[in-house]
Amino acid sequence: MTLQRVYLVAGELSGDILGAGLMRELKARHPGVEFRGMGGPRMQAEGMESRFPLETLSVMGLVEVLKHLPELIRVRRTLKTEALAWQPDIMLGIDAPDFNLGLERQLREAGITTAHYVSPSVWAWRQGRVKGIAKSVDGMLTLLPFEAAFYRAHRVPVVFVGHPLADELPLENDRDATRRELHVPADAPVMALLPGSRANEVRFLGATFLAAAEQLCQRHPALHVVIPAATPDRRREISALLADYPRLAERTSLLDGQAREAMVASDIVLLASGTAALEAMLCHRAMLVAYKMAPATHWLAKRLVKTQWVSLPNLIAQETLVPELIQEAASPEAIADQLSAMLTDEPSRYALEARFAEIHATLQRNASQRAAQALGALAAGQPWEEAYDD
Repeated sequence: MTLQRVYLVAGELSGDILGAGLMRELKARHPGVEFRGMGGPRMQAEGMESRFPLETLSVMGLVEVLKHLPELIRVRRTLKTEALAWQPDIMLGIDAPDFNLGLERQLREAGITTAHYVSPSVWAWRQGRVKGIAKSVDGMLTLLPFEAAFYRAHRVPVVFVGHPLADELPLENDRDATRRELHVPADAPVMALLPGSRANEVRFLGATFLAAAEQLCQRHPALHVVIPAATPDRRREISALLADYPRLAERTSLLDGQAREAMVASDIVLLASGTAALEAMLCHRAMLVAYKMAPATHWLAKRLVKTQWVSLPNLIAQETLVPELIQEAASPEAIADQLSAMLTDEPSRYALEARFAEIHATLQRNASQRAAQALGALAAGQPWEEAYDD
């Protein structure tokens, strides 16, 4: 079946990137295909007629969502009306699950084939949501294999397409060349330290990470530390914290961005839980994941989250490859102990780098091509479990 009309809805920068890559592949497979819906500049450059600006759905926090709820309801109603009038071959929501799953359900009930790209963390908390997802979509496209296994267990049609970040990052990288680019000592042990991209993360983790790094430097006097600041605001905050650790500051390189380069240049990585852990794994570097949050948030999370692990490398492997220190366990002493052991045990570190490279290869599947193929199969009514061998 040749796709003629595809309705896409993305609500944030990462979704715009995924959507643009998918659109390029769909155009290659289905010449003349038209796109409507909602997307950002990258999707518009690929031929999207966007009904609303990308940032329309970029609302964070309960209070902010409630304040913008009437506008969000109006936007969803408008997109629904337009999609029903246009009658696309398929509608795909890209991430933004709180908004898109409701729209997908309305369109599916009206007879339009629907799919969703990027699974919400239903496998981690509020697993009962999968029943609503099953009613909203004809198929789910996941970035990670354990997500696909979860949906299969709940009888939701699913295709694991691979992770675009795994496609982007090479299976081999050059630690020495990257050190030269960053002007980092070539013959010293190097640690990349990433306390997070959000102000709250730096507030909760910054001083703990720096105290741990200082202790580690005392044990390993040649150690050099590289800290990539995600934004100018994070750089100012980290610089202010470093002022309390003058000896550490002397052997620290503070970078503007360049998180990926910092990780490639490193021997070990200390980071906050999140996408950075996936990127460190795809750079094939040993790491320690630590996280702190407000006490009330942690109390609630312990009761809602159903997974054994919090870091993506462990979730993907379904085993403990990466040490995780959460809340009170994430003390400077405990962090320094774990990192010191990593630095000292080179054979284990190199073995972990090799294991990460193997996992990287399993995630490197040309995600955009695979997603485009999956949408064509779904619109044509092909059973996904027969069409794909994951």
